[in-house]
Amino acid sequence: MKTEFDILRKSRALFLKELEGLTLAQLHTIPAGFKNHIAWNVAHVLVTQQLLHYQLSELNCLCPDDLIETHRKGTSPTVTFSEEEFEEIKELFAGLPDTLQEDYEAGIFEKYTEYPTSTGFVIHSIEEAISFNNFHEGIHYGIVRAIKKFV
Repeated sequence: MKTEFDILRKSRALFLKELEGLTLAQLHTIPAGFKNHIAWNVAHVLVTQQLLHYQLSELNCLCPDDLIETHRKGTSPTVTFSEEEFEEIKELFAGLPDTLQEDYEAGIFEKYTEYPTSTGFVIHSIEEAISFNNFHEGIHYGIVRAIKKFV
């Protein structure tokens, strides 16, 4: 599992690198042909990781409930973050992979509720959820890179 955690941390570092130098307006711009913006993608990835790992393990998520409600699967951008709010999201985004690894190594993921993803893959365990989440983050990293070309 060490490799899976390393991939997650690398994915997050790449995301954060893409955000460097962007204004708040650019982070919230939805280019023609896209359904969401960069800020939404970052928050969505954060929320999805928490839901796939913690909620489906019957544990409390480590991000705010309102963020979950506005950025979970099936949502679209309705929130404009302030500079301070987005900094808090970036801090969670950067730090939660370490927390996940610590929690995994501590053995807190004792239960897992099977979850059929929209890709057709069914997740049966925390280990599969960690692997699938890395795939999911890769998709959204690509979307962020594509959006960035137009903002």
